[in-house]
Amino acid sequence: MPQITLPDGSKREFAAAVSVLDIAADIGPGLAKAALAGTVDGQLVDLSHTINADADVSIVTGKSDEALDLVRHSTAHLLAQAVKQLFPKAQVTIGPVIEGGFYYDFAYERPFTPEDLEAIEKLMGELAAKNIPLERSVMERDDAVAFFKSLGEAYKAEIIESIPSNEELSLYRQDDFIDLCRGPHVPNTGVLKAFKLMKVAGAYWRGNSDNEMLQRIYGTAFMDKKALKQHLHQLEEAEKRDHRKIGKQLDLFHLQEEAPGMVFWHPRGWAIYQSVEAYMRERQDGAGYQEIRTPQVVDYSLWERSGHADKFGDGMFNVQTDDRNYAIKPMNCPCHVQVFNQGLKSYRDLPLRYAEFGSCHRNELSGALHGIMRVRGFTQDDGHIFCTETQIQDECADFIDFLHSVYEDFGFKELIYRLSTRPAERVGSDEIWDKSEKALADALDAKNLPWQELPGEGAFYGPKVEFSLKDCIGRVWQCGTIQVDFSMPGRLDASYIDENGDKKVPVMLHRATLGSFERFIGILVEEHEGKLPLWLSPVQAVVVNITDKQSPYIEKCTKHLQNQGFRVESDLRNEKIGFKIRDWTLKRVPYILVAGDREREAGELAVRTRDGTDLGSHPLERIVAALAAEKQTRGKTAVSQSLEIVNS
Repeated sequence: MPQITLPDGSKREFAAAVSVLDIAADIGPGLAKAALAGTVDGQLVDLSHTINADADVSIVTGKSDEALDLVRHSTAHLLAQAVKQLFPKAQVTIGPVIEGGFYYDFAYERPFTPEDLEAIEKLMGELAAKNIPLERSVMERDDAVAFFKSLGEAYKAEIIESIPSNEELSLYRQDDFIDLCRGPHVPNTGVLKAFKLMKVAGAYWRGNSDNEMLQRIYGTAFMDKKALKQHLHQLEEAEKRDHRKIGKQLDLFHLQEEAPGMVFWHPRGWAIYQSVEAYMRERQDGAGYQEIRTPQVVDYSLWERSGHADKFGDGMFNVQTDDRNYAIKPMNCPCHVQVFNQGLKSYRDLPLRYAEFGSCHRNELSGALHGIMRVRGFTQDDGHIFCTETQIQDECADFIDFLHSVYEDFGFKELIYRLSTRPAERVGSDEIWDKSEKALADALDAKNLPWQELPGEGAFYGPKVEFSLKDCIGRVWQCGTIQVDFSMPGRLDASYIDENGDKKVPVMLHRATLGSFERFIGILVEEHEGKLPLWLSPVQAVVVNITDKQSPYIEKCTKHLQNQGFRVESDLRNEKIGFKIRDWTLKRVPYILVAGDREREAGELAVRTRDGTDLGSHPLERIVAALAAEKQTRGKTAVSQSLEIVNS
């Protein structure tokens, strides 16, 4: 007589073994109809799963957190069923859920074409509409090997042969298709209403380049067509905004094979970089940080003492010279402790805030590199605060305010807060971790910020708060972070003299606002689709003539604007004015300033925005003042407002 405890704490007793679906039906017919699966004592199971003893049970519906992965997993099986029907000689291998969707790998005699994908997706829709049940069964390992070999599924048989012989295997059948799978799955294909096949790519069997090349079909699935449509729109927008494509179009940077994961900044891209760096330097100076600079190459023993060698040794670039081992620094924190250690420090010196635009290198896997978003050589707006235990919460709270202000200046207002707690592999006692985690939680709570916990995701030396921003198409980017570290300062012999004259180890707060400059600039380019705000634009305005008669005036205006600190170019090409305007609009220049004979004689320029708005003709000094106001307020005061233009 199993007693079932539901999520609301209520209990139900059943006279005999009961399935998850039976429990849902007992609660109500509406829930039974909506049910996709269940959880039993925290484990996700099929609706057909039978419960023989007391258990905690919840019913998974389309609104549950588990539903999306469940649907995507079942859609991968639907894909495999359709492929087998259309291409009987194709062999199935594996088909897992991944971030954003799923894939399934196939061995087939020829490459799948775009037309093949269309046919597969069409058949998937037809199969889904048949409401085919997904039925689970079990089989002994050796029997399963023989069964799949009889089907001609050599890859699947090989997978099963690698499983221990005493393990019972589960199989899922849907009509004429059967697959090895742990499950669980949705009850029938009718649940699968919104899916899309995305692309085909090559993939080595079992990820080994010595093995056969398979074909990987990627797809995605959602609970309804509205969510799928929104996702596809986001992907379309992301493709349009791809920083690699825009970077090439606007001549900002490039990457090449001779320096994988390293950025070659071109003049216009470097202008953006310098604008970001100058802004952060100004903000950090105002927040009480002292800027420092530390070496690029440091003896390997320092990384061993700090703990980084054990944790990140495989990701470090190492060099040898003079019979000594060195590492190109992957991060700045141990070096900042070395600066702190120079000279006796008193409690009166704390908090002591160091900042560095530190150039770091990490040996990222080549397959993980992605434009300037994921690189091997990068610069962090790194900072470390040395403080006492009693100063932790105030310093964390002040940094949160600082970060909010910085992100707002860059146009990001929606943030997500996550507290990452102690990982399995870590340094420091549980008592220290308790203090660290509480300090960060208290700082977030003091600001009344909504946050979620990420168990086990902290750094090896301390917990951290991750600040993620959401861009205009809904993507989330993790950028800023603050971490509490009670361990590294002691490991590296940092100390200060407290008010009683005793030697104490300071607490070290690791913080970054933007994170990697390269990655943040990539985010900015994609957020604005290359149409950066005036203060960040590599070319802030272009001065254009209509005929050669205005050329001396154009050069004079350009020089004056440059002398006022603006990044301005002139365009004296022998081209029609319409062509020039279109060209500079495509180059995303914020303002196009045009002079014909009338503007030259009046000492004015006609102001046009990159979105095509005509702001009329104005004296040069008035334009200078308007541009300066927009630049200084970082877009909060637009040129159109300063020129007091009312557009119809």
